[in-house]
Amino acid sequence: MDHRLSEEYEALRATVEEFAHDVVAPKIGAFYEREEFPYEIVAQMGRMGLFGLPFPEEYGGMGGDYFALCLALEELARVDSSVAITLEAGVSLGAMPVYRFGTEEQKQQWLPKLCGGEMLGAFGLTEPGGGSDAGGTRTTAVLDGDEWVINGTKCFITNSGTDITGLITVTAVTGNKADGRKEISSIIVPSGTPGLTVAPKYSKVGWNASDTRELSFADVRVPAANLLGERGRGYANFLRTLDEGRIAIAALSTGLSQGCVDESVKYAHERQAFGHPIGANQAIQFKLADMRLRAHTSRLAYYDAASRMLTGEPFKAEAAMAKLYCSEAAVTNAREATQIHGGYGFMNEFPVARMWRDSKILEIGEGTSEVQRMLIARDMGLPEA
Repeated sequence: MDHRLSEEYEALRATVEEFAHDVVAPKIGAFYEREEFPYEIVAQMGRMGLFGLPFPEEYGGMGGDYFALCLALEELARVDSSVAITLEAGVSLGAMPVYRFGTEEQKQQWLPKLCGGEMLGAFGLTEPGGGSDAGGTRTTAVLDGDEWVINGTKCFITNSGTDITGLITVTAVTGNKADGRKEISSIIVPSGTPGLTVAPKYSKVGWNASDTRELSFADVRVPAANLLGERGRGYANFLRTLDEGRIAIAALSTGLSQGCVDESVKYAHERQAFGHPIGANQAIQFKLADMRLRAHTSRLAYYDAASRMLTGEPFKAEAAMAKLYCSEAAVTNAREATQIHGGYGFMNEFPVARMWRDSKILEIGEGTSEVQRMLIARDMGLPEA
């Protein structure tokens, strides 16, 4: 098996790497400290075609694939995770459900602007009392004539309150199945719809230059045609969305891990202690060797999961393993990078401080580490509780 990138993939990777270092790196620290969304950086990403990477040209996309998106995410996250998660959520959670499950009319209506980065989409799944128990959805949608009437609350929703947010795909209970279980469907709610309240942005530990908010729906009315996919298939469809998204989060985690290596190697050459660079100390060398190993193994894990997905093979367990390993590796690398930097690692002017703050959410978002272990165990045929 050859994991070397093709010329096309390598050209994309190098282009995003250059953009990340020349455009994102010099500016993002100030946005992060102000907790401000970087609109101009996102607009440049849109003009580069990053939001359209995995979509066909007929919808305004670049005609690439999901692996291309993952390569872009890795390179962006080597420098900053706020920008990377804005792209990941905008594509994997915002636009991809429309592409996978939408009608042709819905695709024509929404995808061109989503692919161009002129508009961001959000995925309204998580609820205050739900978390990992997405099947416990309480938000409801009742069909009243030719309109859905939606009531409920969603939380931790990325890209949901920016000036360019255009739609939120909401999972809601639309009835009950014959066996008594909830019938969960997905419905597109355009931004600005009466009854939709977007709360002020959260005060977060990390990802401070990205947009995350709570949403409330009070008798929100949208056309019945805004149903996304088949009625009652919302639960199954969002599971597919999350399986794909976990590969993307694994790629983002790999980028953060590699960024920690990059910054720490540079610092180990520059920092002098006791008459020589600290990189000459075996303790530092061993830390850096382990950090590089984690980043390398992470890359292989998400490459494998993405490859299986693109060839049509089952990939749920591989996506879970990649997300689990890569996110935990990122947290460890961020901790070690901070330790190597010493007191400077605790100062926000150094990128590793940002990486340390950004890393923890990777073990939580799009399925906690515990959920990933549960999925892996199920794939081995172990009984459910």
